[in-house]
Amino acid sequence: MKNYLTIDVEEHFQVSAFEGAIDQNEWDSHESRVEKNTYLLLDCLSDQGVFATFFIVGWVAERYPSLVREIIKRGHEVGCHSYLHRKVYDLTPDEFLKDTSKAKDILEQITGEKISGYRAPSYSITNRSIWAFDILEELGFEYDSSIFPIVHDNYGIPDAPRFKYPIIGKNIVEYPISTVKITGLNIPVAGGGYFRLFPYWLTKFLLERIHRKDQKPFMFYLHPWEVDPYQPRVKNAGLLSRFRHYNNLEKTESRLKRLLKDFNFSSIKNLHKNT
Repeated sequence: MKNYLTIDVEEHFQVSAFEGAIDQNEWDSHESRVEKNTYLLLDCLSDQGVFATFFIVGWVAERYPSLVREIIKRGHEVGCHSYLHRKVYDLTPDEFLKDTSKAKDILEQITGEKISGYRAPSYSITNRSIWAFDILEELGFEYDSSIFPIVHDNYGIPDAPRFKYPIIGKNIVEYPISTVKITGLNIPVAGGGYFRLFPYWLTKFLLERIHRKDQKPFMFYLHPWEVDPYQPRVKNAGLLSRFRHYNNLEKTESRLKRLLKDFNFSSIKNLHKNT
């Protein structure tokens, strides 16, 4: 069974966990590491013949258009991950429209292709920002992958479906982030900080459980900064934010290589058109 592999391309200093410590106006003064880290991921995928969807922040694409073109050249899909990586529910509908439209236009100009997929920064399409689907449909997106069906302090719609479903009343398909249901609770297992927090054997066991119990593909995600244990530390961020961001960075690359051997993956686009 082929699963969805997604990479959220953003700088290490753009993450929502650090938005209270690093002002957007300071971004250009920080060391950029996204290009090097994304190439590392591209090489890992090439070694295994795996294709993925790269949701790219427009701010990054604007500064590294050659990186975006290289992603396309290697056979991967490019999706939109906003322009300024601001959480959707912190924006007005008009601000969200302008941010998303700008990012989509930048990516389409660089790639020469229609951008069909969107992922919100920090999975911030929640019950208080569900209006975002009106705008995504208006902008011509065909699918979204922003809903995380869990309870969390920053994101999540706990009672949302766990697998691919159409957004009611919209021409948009949702690809939620994967969870395992245990004793009635949705447990996050498929990427990011959870991939770094759990030992690899547990991640593998739970992902296999999705195949075995639900007989569905899972949605996996990762960020380029997660394979970069030597990135500069943001010391004025909160303790929880620093733990979430820096925990087990030195283990991510080796775990990813194991994951690519243990499971089959492809981009959302490749699987979307065949299902």
